[in-house]
Amino acid sequence: MMKTFRIVALLVALIGISSAAVAADKLNVVYHLSEPDRAAFVLNNMQNHIDGVGGPENINMVLVVHGPAINALNEIEATERVSSSVASLQEQGVAFEMCGNTLKGFNMELDELLPGFVEVSQGGVTRIGELQSQGYVYLRP
Repeated sequence: MMKTFRIVALLVALIGISSAAVAADKLNVVYHLSEPDRAAFVLNNMQNHIDGVGGPENINMVLVVHGPAINALNEIEATERVSSSVASLQEQGVAFEMCGNTLKGFNMELDELLPGFVEVSQGGVTRIGELQSQGYVYLRP
């Protein structure tokens, strides 16, 4: 009887340790944006996601952009809401990545976008697949 109790106590302790280890891991999420009229909505969802997990320290988040959405993130064309959302999310550690094929296709340079974007030379959808293969959760609100 005492031996059974010790085994159960050991199992409960191990479960508690593994639960704590899982809780300490950050959630990895990749957001996908390709439509310019959805930019503010997606950025808002991203902020809600950060808030929902208890803050930026609990999540690794990447936004991968391709296609016509580039126009919503052009420094000249971006609305104040989009511009301030991008800046705020970057301050919280969100990575912003722009498809290199889109830059070429729209005849734009990286420095024409809001500050903080990096170019993904392999292409946006390829990058999304790469992140998914690394365990990132894919979201396209």
